[in-house]
Amino acid sequence: MIRKPAVAGIFYEDDSESLKKRIEWCFKHSLGPGQIPEEGNNREIKGVVAPHAGFIYSGPVAAHSYSEIVKDGFPETFIILCPNHTGIGYGASVAKQGVWSTPLGDVEIDTEFASELLKDSRILDYDLTAHSQEHSCEVHIPFLQYFQKEFKIVPISIWMQDLETSHEIARVLINAIQKLEKDVVIIASTDFTHYETQEVASRNDHYVLESIEKMDEKQMMDRISKLNVTMCGYGPVATTILVSKKLNASHGKLLKYATSGDITGDFSSVVGYASAVFK
Repeated sequence: MIRKPAVAGIFYEDDSESLKKRIEWCFKHSLGPGQIPEEGNNREIKGVVAPHAGFIYSGPVAAHSYSEIVKDGFPETFIILCPNHTGIGYGASVAKQGVWSTPLGDVEIDTEFASELLKDSRILDYDLTAHSQEHSCEVHIPFLQYFQKEFKIVPISIWMQDLETSHEIARVLINAIQKLEKDVVIIASTDFTHYETQEVASRNDHYVLESIEKMDEKQMMDRISKLNVTMCGYGPVATTILVSKKLNASHGKLLKYATSGDITGDFSSVVGYASAVFK
Protein backbone atom coordinates (compact mmCIF):
# COMPACT_ATOMS: atom_id res chain seq x y z
CA MET A 1 0.00 0.00 0.00
CA ILE A 2 1.30 3.44 -0.97
CA ARG A 3 -0.22 6.31 0.96
CA LYS A 4 0.04 9.24 -1.42
CA PRO A 5 0.42 12.76 -0.02
CA ALA A 6 -2.87 14.44 0.84
CA VAL A 7 -1.62 18.01 1.31
CA ALA A 8 1.35 18.40 -1.05
CA GLY A 9 0.79 21.60 -2.99
CA ILE A 10 -1.34 22.93 -0.10
CA PHE A 11 0.65 22.71 3.14
CA TYR A 12 4.00 22.40 1.39
CA GLU A 13 5.42 22.40 -2.14
CA ASP A 14 4.55 19.48 -4.39
CA ASP A 15 7.85 19.09 -6.26
CA SER A 16 11.09 17.94 -4.69
CA GLU A 17 13.35 20.88 -5.51
CA SER A 18 10.87 23.52 -4.38
CA LEU A 19 10.16 21.53 -1.23
CA LYS A 20 13.87 21.27 -0.39
CA LYS A 21 14.20 25.03 -0.81
CA ARG A 22 11.17 25.57 1.43
CA ILE A 23 12.65 23.35 4.15
CA GLU A 24 15.94 25.25 3.92
CA TRP A 25 13.92 28.48 4.20
CA CYS A 26 12.32 27.13 7.39
CA PHE A 27 15.70 26.47 8.98
CA LYS A 28 17.25 29.79 7.92
CA HIS A 29 14.21 31.96 8.71
CA SER A 30 14.52 34.52 11.53
CA LEU A 31 11.99 32.46 13.54
CA GLY A 32 13.87 29.24 12.77
CA PRO A 33 17.17 27.87 14.13
CA GLY A 34 19.11 30.06 11.69
CA GLN A 35 21.04 27.38 9.85
CA ILE A 36 20.90 23.86 8.44
CA PRO A 37 22.03 21.48 11.22
CA GLU A 38 24.86 18.98 10.89
CA GLU A 39 24.08 15.37 11.69
CA GLY A 40 25.28 13.97 15.01
CA ASN A 41 25.07 10.67 16.86
CA ASN A 42 24.32 11.33 20.53
CA ARG A 43 20.84 9.77 20.73
CA GLU A 44 19.58 11.40 23.89
CA ILE A 45 16.22 12.63 22.61
CA LYS A 46 13.17 10.56 23.60
CA GLY A 47 10.44 12.79 22.21
CA VAL A 48 9.66 16.14 20.62
CA VAL A 49 6.69 18.44 20.13
CA ALA A 50 6.31 20.04 16.69
CA PRO A 51 3.55 22.01 14.92
CA HIS A 52 1.72 20.89 11.80
CA ALA A 53 0.42 23.92 9.91
CA GLY A 54 1.48 24.97 6.43
CA PHE A 55 5.24 25.30 6.17
CA ILE A 56 5.08 29.04 5.50
CA TYR A 57 3.31 29.50 8.84
CA SER A 58 4.73 26.94 11.27
CA GLY A 59 7.71 25.53 9.38
CA PRO A 60 10.33 27.79 11.02
CA VAL A 61 9.09 26.79 14.48
CA ALA A 62 8.97 23.08 13.54
CA ALA A 63 12.54 23.36 12.26
CA HIS A 64 13.75 23.83 15.84
CA SER A 65 12.62 20.33 16.83
CA TYR A 66 14.05 18.84 13.66
CA SER A 67 17.33 20.66 14.14
CA GLU A 68 17.64 18.99 17.55
CA ILE A 69 16.76 15.58 16.11
CA VAL A 70 19.36 15.88 13.35
CA LYS A 71 22.08 17.00 15.76
CA ASP A 72 21.13 14.18 18.14
CA GLY A 73 21.11 11.46 15.47
CA PHE A 74 18.33 9.51 13.78
CA PRO A 75 16.69 6.53 15.52
CA GLU A 76 15.47 3.42 13.75
CA THR A 77 11.83 4.49 13.90
CA PHE A 78 9.83 7.66 14.43
CA ILE A 79 6.46 7.19 16.11
CA ILE A 80 4.32 10.10 14.94
CA LEU A 81 1.33 10.81 17.18
CA CYS A 82 -1.15 13.18 15.57
CA PRO A 83 -4.66 14.46 16.27
CA ASN A 84 -7.51 13.45 14.00
CA HIS A 85 -8.86 16.63 12.39
CA THR A 86 -11.05 14.93 9.78
CA GLY A 87 -13.24 12.86 12.08
CA ILE A 88 -12.73 9.88 9.76
CA GLY A 89 -11.89 6.45 11.13
CA TYR A 90 -11.50 4.93 14.58
CA GLY A 91 -10.73 6.77 17.82
CA ALA A 92 -7.08 5.70 17.79
CA SER A 93 -5.80 4.40 14.48
CA VAL A 94 -2.49 2.86 13.42
CA ALA A 95 -1.19 2.55 9.87
CA LYS A 96 0.72 -0.72 10.01
CA GLN A 97 2.07 -1.51 6.55
CA GLY A 98 3.18 -0.07 3.24
CA VAL A 99 4.93 3.21 2.50
CA TRP A 100 4.07 6.89 2.79
CA SER A 101 5.01 8.96 -0.21
CA THR A 102 6.03 12.63 -0.35
CA PRO A 103 7.73 14.64 -3.09
CA LEU A 104 11.04 13.66 -1.43
CA GLY A 105 10.40 9.92 -1.82
CA ASP A 106 8.89 7.03 0.11
CA VAL A 107 9.27 6.10 3.77
CA GLU A 108 8.42 2.64 5.04
CA ILE A 109 6.10 1.90 7.93
CA ASP A 110 7.67 -0.20 10.69
CA THR A 111 5.24 -3.09 10.33
CA GLU A 112 6.83 -5.16 13.09
CA PHE A 113 6.40 -2.36 15.62
CA ALA A 114 2.90 -1.39 14.48
CA SER A 115 1.74 -5.02 14.60
CA GLU A 116 3.06 -5.39 18.13
CA LEU A 117 1.04 -2.33 19.21
CA LEU A 118 -2.13 -3.73 17.70
CA LYS A 119 -1.66 -7.12 19.41
CA ASP A 120 -1.23 -5.51 22.82
CA SER A 121 -3.65 -2.59 22.82
CA ARG A 122 -7.27 -2.47 23.92
CA ILE A 123 -8.01 0.71 21.95
CA LEU A 124 -5.70 0.95 18.93
CA ASP A 125 -7.18 -0.23 15.63
CA TYR A 126 -5.67 -0.87 12.22
CA ASP A 127 -7.36 1.75 10.10
CA LEU A 128 -6.11 3.48 6.97
CA THR A 129 -9.08 5.80 6.48
CA ALA A 130 -8.14 7.90 9.52
CA HIS A 131 -4.82 8.67 7.83
CA SER A 132 -6.04 9.07 4.26
CA GLN A 133 -6.67 12.84 4.36
CA GLU A 134 -5.02 13.79 7.68
CA HIS A 135 -2.27 16.38 7.38
CA SER A 136 -0.93 16.41 10.94
CA CYS A 137 1.28 13.36 10.51
CA GLU A 138 2.20 13.86 6.87
CA VAL A 139 3.78 17.31 7.22
CA HIS A 140 6.54 16.04 9.52
CA ILE A 141 7.91 13.47 7.10
CA PRO A 142 9.59 15.83 4.58
CA PHE A 143 11.61 17.46 7.38
CA LEU A 144 13.06 14.03 8.18
CA GLN A 145 13.52 12.99 4.54
CA TYR A 146 15.54 16.11 3.78
CA PHE A 147 18.32 14.68 5.95
CA GLN A 148 17.94 10.90 5.73
CA LYS A 149 16.17 8.14 3.86
CA GLU A 150 16.97 5.20 6.16
CA PHE A 151 14.31 5.40 8.83
CA LYS A 152 10.83 4.03 9.40
CA ILE A 153 7.65 5.53 10.79
CA VAL A 154 4.62 4.42 12.79
CA PRO A 155 1.74 6.89 12.19
CA ILE A 156 -0.91 6.95 14.92
CA SER A 157 -3.99 9.16 14.54
CA ILE A 158 -5.72 9.98 17.82
CA TRP A 159 -9.26 11.32 18.09
CA MET A 160 -9.77 10.25 21.74
CA GLN A 161 -7.53 12.65 23.66
CA ASP A 162 -8.41 12.00 27.28
CA LEU A 163 -5.67 11.20 29.79
CA GLU A 164 -6.80 7.58 30.17
CA THR A 165 -6.29 7.02 26.44
CA SER A 166 -2.86 8.65 26.62
CA HIS A 167 -1.85 6.28 29.40
CA GLU A 168 -3.05 3.25 27.42
CA ILE A 169 -1.23 4.26 24.24
CA ALA A 170 1.91 5.04 26.25
CA ARG A 171 1.70 1.60 27.89
CA VAL A 172 1.67 -0.30 24.61
CA LEU A 173 4.37 1.92 23.11
CA ILE A 174 6.68 1.22 26.04
CA ASN A 175 5.94 -2.50 25.90
CA ALA A 176 6.74 -2.64 22.18
CA ILE A 177 9.91 -0.56 22.55
CA GLN A 178 11.18 -2.84 25.29
CA LYS A 179 10.11 -6.12 23.71
CA LEU A 180 11.54 -5.29 20.28
CA GLU A 181 14.51 -3.33 21.67
CA LYS A 182 13.80 -0.51 19.26
CA ASP A 183 15.54 2.85 19.16
CA VAL A 184 12.69 5.32 18.67
CA VAL A 185 11.79 8.99 18.90
CA ILE A 186 8.20 10.04 19.57
CA ILE A 187 6.89 13.06 17.66
CA ALA A 188 3.88 14.80 19.19
CA SER A 189 2.12 16.73 16.45
CA THR A 190 0.16 19.73 17.72
CA ASP A 191 -0.66 23.36 17.25
CA PHE A 192 -1.63 25.46 20.24
CA THR A 193 -4.25 28.21 20.64
CA HIS A 194 -6.41 28.78 17.57
CA TYR A 195 -7.93 32.12 16.53
CA GLU A 196 -7.35 34.30 19.57
CA THR A 197 -5.46 37.58 19.75
CA GLN A 198 -1.67 37.40 19.97
CA GLU A 199 -1.78 38.50 23.60
CA VAL A 200 -4.30 35.86 24.69
CA ALA A 201 -2.70 33.08 22.65
CA SER A 202 0.81 33.75 23.92
CA ARG A 203 -0.27 34.05 27.56
CA ASN A 204 -2.38 30.90 27.60
CA ASP A 205 0.02 28.84 25.53
CA HIS A 206 3.00 29.66 27.74
CA TYR A 207 0.94 28.64 30.76
CA VAL A 208 0.44 25.22 29.13
CA LEU A 209 4.06 25.08 27.94
CA GLU A 210 5.25 25.48 31.53
CA SER A 211 3.59 22.15 32.30
CA ILE A 212 5.07 20.57 29.18
CA GLU A 213 8.57 21.66 30.19
CA LYS A 214 7.96 20.15 33.64
CA MET A 215 6.74 16.97 31.89
CA ASP A 216 3.57 17.10 33.97
CA GLU A 217 0.87 15.73 31.66
CA LYS A 218 -1.91 15.99 34.26
CA GLN A 219 -1.18 19.62 35.03
CA MET A 220 -1.04 20.31 31.30
CA MET A 221 -4.49 18.80 30.83
CA ASP A 222 -5.86 20.72 33.82
CA ARG A 223 -4.52 24.02 32.51
CA ILE A 224 -5.90 23.39 29.02
CA SER A 225 -9.31 22.71 30.55
CA LYS A 226 -9.17 25.67 32.94
CA LEU A 227 -8.36 28.20 30.21
CA ASN A 228 -10.21 26.41 27.40
CA VAL A 229 -7.02 26.39 25.35
CA THR A 230 -7.81 25.26 21.80
CA MET A 231 -4.72 23.08 21.47
CA CYS A 232 -5.49 20.36 18.95
CA GLY A 233 -2.91 17.69 19.89
CA TYR A 234 -2.88 17.60 23.67
CA GLY A 235 -3.42 13.83 23.66
CA PRO A 236 -0.32 13.17 21.56
CA VAL A 237 1.69 15.51 23.79
CA ALA A 238 0.50 13.80 26.99
CA THR A 239 1.37 10.39 25.52
CA THR A 240 4.80 11.62 24.44
CA ILE A 241 5.53 12.96 27.92
CA LEU A 242 4.49 9.65 29.49
CA VAL A 243 6.64 7.58 27.13
CA SER A 244 9.62 9.95 27.42
CA LYS A 245 9.55 9.74 31.22
CA LYS A 246 9.43 5.95 31.06
CA LEU A 247 12.46 6.06 28.74
CA ASN A 248 14.28 8.04 31.45
CA ALA A 249 13.94 11.53 30.02
CA SER A 250 14.62 13.89 32.91
CA HIS A 251 13.47 17.23 31.52
CA GLY A 252 11.58 19.05 28.81
CA LYS A 253 12.77 22.19 27.06
CA LEU A 254 10.83 24.74 25.04
CA LEU A 255 12.83 25.41 21.91
CA LYS A 256 10.67 28.04 20.21
CA TYR A 257 7.23 29.61 20.42
CA ALA A 258 5.70 31.87 17.78
CA THR A 259 2.32 32.47 16.17
CA SER A 260 0.94 32.83 12.69
CA GLY A 261 0.82 36.56 13.44
CA ASP A 262 4.61 36.64 13.65
CA ILE A 263 4.59 35.53 9.99
CA THR A 264 1.60 37.43 8.60
CA GLY A 265 1.67 40.56 10.75
CA ASP A 266 -2.00 40.07 11.67
CA PHE A 267 -2.14 39.72 15.45
CA SER A 268 -5.92 39.93 15.79
CA SER A 269 -6.54 36.20 15.24
CA VAL A 270 -3.55 33.89 15.45
CA VAL A 271 -2.59 30.24 15.84
CA GLY A 272 0.17 29.35 18.30
CA TYR A 273 3.07 27.07 17.39
CA ALA A 274 5.73 25.54 19.62
CA SER A 275 8.65 23.15 19.42
CA ALA A 276 9.92 21.32 22.49
CA VAL A 277 12.22 18.41 23.25
CA PHE A 278 12.37 15.75 25.97
CA LYS A 279 15.71 14.25 26.97
